[in-house]
Amino acid sequence: MAVKWENAIIAPEGLKLSIIFFLVALISFIGGYYIISGAVFLLFLFNLFFFRNPKRIPPEGPYIVAPADGEVILIKSIYEDRFFKGEVNLVSIFMSVFNVHINRAPYDGRIIDFKHFDGKFFSANLDNAFEENERNFVFIETPEGKKILYSQVAGLIARRIISEVRVGDYIRKGNIVGLICYGSRVDIFLPKEIRLKVKLKDKTKAGETIIGVIE
Repeated sequence: MAVKWENAIIAPEGLKLSIIFFLVALISFIGGYYIISGAVFLLFLFNLFFFRNPKRIPPEGPYIVAPADGEVILIKSIYEDRFFKGEVNLVSIFMSVFNVHINRAPYDGRIIDFKHFDGKFFSANLDNAFEENERNFVFIETPEGKKILYSQVAGLIARRIISEVRVGDYIRKGNIVGLICYGSRVDIFLPKEIRLKVKLKDKTKAGETIIGVIE
């Protein structure tokens, strides 16, 4: 499964907003509102930067990769009661507004479940955000028979979660699976037998940084 805009330089969601900002800046400039025009033009440039879609080359082999760019802010063992119904390791990656916000598949596999949960909009870097914030859960079964779960979590500012996958899709490691607008986090839940390869405060790149190994 690959989204239609896999090779786009800018994610379509951001391109639409960027065009609006550019037109407002242009109209303001023509009308003589130069300060407003300059401010909106800066928003136009930032929006292009925010929705950038750099190429990523995933590592070959039994390596689970980060689903998001950002910083590892939480690693903990939890009991996951919706999908695994057992103990798993949770790795949370926080995305600031300066990170690439396109999310990528952590591993090859078929999507066997998808759930959206309404919730609150706490700051995404809080520990309880993965339980209480609005979020999408995507549950994957790998060719090895392992289960992997990731969730796109809304934040204080990020209130739009876009998912490009549905149940039955087969995704490849590094494929684009969605994005979250304007800063948030992505959580990934891994079975205990998967060896983690990241630690707190590590920086990650979606589709490239190895966070676990299937052994």
